[in-house]
Amino acid sequence: MEFYGETPDVDLTYSDVFLVPRRSAVTSRLDVDLAPGDGTTATIPVVSANMNSVTGARLAATLARRGGLGVLPQDMPLQELDAAIRWVKAQPVSWDTPLVLPPDATVADASRLLPATDGHGIVVADSSSGRVDVGDVLGVVPASRLGTALPDARLGDLARGRTASVDADDIESARHAFDVIVAAGAETVCVLQHGHLVGTLSRRSALRSTLYKPAVDASGRLIVAAAIGINGDVAAKARALAGAGVDVLVVDTAHGHQEGMLSALRAVADLDLGIPIAAGNIVTAEGVHDLVTSGASILKVGVGPGAMCTTRMMTAVGRPQFSAVLETADAARVMGAHVWADGGVRYPRDVALALAAGAASVMIGSWFAGTIEAPGELQVDASGRAHKESWGMASTKAVHERFGRLDPYELARKELFAEGISSSRIYLDPLRPGLEDLLDMITSGVRSSFTYAGASSVTDFHERARVGLQSAAGYEEGKALPVSW
Repeated sequence: MEFYGETPDVDLTYSDVFLVPRRSAVTSRLDVDLAPGDGTTATIPVVSANMNSVTGARLAATLARRGGLGVLPQDMPLQELDAAIRWVKAQPVSWDTPLVLPPDATVADASRLLPATDGHGIVVADSSSGRVDVGDVLGVVPASRLGTALPDARLGDLARGRTASVDADDIESARHAFDVIVAAGAETVCVLQHGHLVGTLSRRSALRSTLYKPAVDASGRLIVAAAIGINGDVAAKARALAGAGVDVLVVDTAHGHQEGMLSALRAVADLDLGIPIAAGNIVTAEGVHDLVTSGASILKVGVGPGAMCTTRMMTAVGRPQFSAVLETADAARVMGAHVWADGGVRYPRDVALALAAGAASVMIGSWFAGTIEAPGELQVDASGRAHKESWGMASTKAVHERFGRLDPYELARKELFAEGISSSRIYLDPLRPGLEDLLDMITSGVRSSFTYAGASSVTDFHERARVGLQSAAGYEEGKALPVSW
């Protein structure tokens, strides 16, 4: 990356800078390779944050199916982490994970899982076992139907006459799958194999399969990462997660450049598990050196830029994110390591700028918390708007989840030092309610950024990106005017 003009002597964040177009030989966005090249098998540079309100098994599987990497949070009990990893590994790669509800479930039950939106469906099946046979399926209720049915209506009644299915062995390609769904005249179809339900497909998911390459392990299963803290028997936790099949370990704490982190990293690295180790959070080249020397191959960069974080206002500690990524990425490159830019991302432009600064991937938190696939049930406010709850990982709510087993006195002591927002409504975007909808927007914008820079890969973009400084008015000028103007 180079600056357009003199190199600034102050730290910058994403809104302070812009990308300057350059002469380009890249003629199509589809000619761009977004694989981060960070030692993972991800095919797009997007990682979901290890926050309780952001990444669960469902979001991790969906993200990996489209090429990204989900990081399960360290606050989950070890048994739940193990189960979540194994669940992700068992999910279909070529099809969507089916959302199955019994016929006695109501529209109100379904609405806590899905909003009334196009492109999603609920398989209604009468099965008492974990496996759904073709004879168990009553039909598929389009999610859009939830908005017109009474809350107490039974899904079994709505599903009758709505059965459409395809055999997995008969699907020749993603384009063929799209044509089959169109011919069936359905929004969502069941995918069957050997008489069993193995997934679902919609027109949009079939189309996405032509644009995204899934992130899979050596056995062809979806990848997933998991985070661990720096306290307790870190080596035992790491060994257990590796045994469950985790693909990347993230050793995580708010202040990553501390002795406790370095000790934990050495303990994990000494296990020689054969999987990438990410660690953070840090914001300096010195932090990069110490963490890489202790065993990390990926550095998680960012202190204070997150939407749920109050660290900078509480402590004055942190660093503007663009400059933090720029410095750490330069230092990591020298040592053969990589950087994940963690936090401060609110628009696709911010993802592009983080990559321009040298990040291999960009970690997204609150933006993904307001999606269908994020953990937690959908809630509706008084005006009918769907939302989910989100909270910071140092907040009082997070403290209760992390230390809830302590006695009341010790828990009260922990609460005294809580930071961050304990509860915030993250509203679903009516136009982009799902994780994949956001990924479409993000990757489309980033691909265009690459073509403007004349870069066909992440590595090319690191070299060719040209960045200029802008005023606050310049930043505002780039925003679209309201439709009512």
